[in-house]
Amino acid sequence: MMIAAAALVAVILLVAFFVIPRGPKYSTFLCLLNAGQAKKVVPNEKPARMYMKAQVSLHNKRTDCWIIIKDKAYDITSYVEEHPGGDAILDHAGDDSTQGFFGPQQAAGVFDMIDDFYIGDLVL
Repeated sequence: MMIAAAALVAVILLVAFFVIPRGPKYSTFLCLLNAGQAKKVVPNEKPARMYMKAQVSLHNKRTDCWIIIKDKAYDITSYVEEHPGGDAILDHAGDDSTQGFFGPQQAAGVFDMIDDFYIGDLVL
């Protein structure tokens, strides 16, 4: 009888180990559910920073280059030297580059790689 009880407890613990979620990503998700704010939770995702246009405008040099595309800020400093259009990328350094970014000369791959440079949203 004692062996059967021990086996039952072991089975219950084993089932609980695989069924009950663990770790910080689950705790965050459960907290959001409990608060009625369920949304996609991505582990280790940095929260978006907010920038004013005046802040972005200070980063207008080859060695410190930020741009705005569709009300989002991007730090493209590391890409300036690789830009296939040469210094044309600096024409709107520290300013809104939306029109140039979506211009007819853009290669399709640029739309995938721009997310790597995203640093935050523009405060409107």
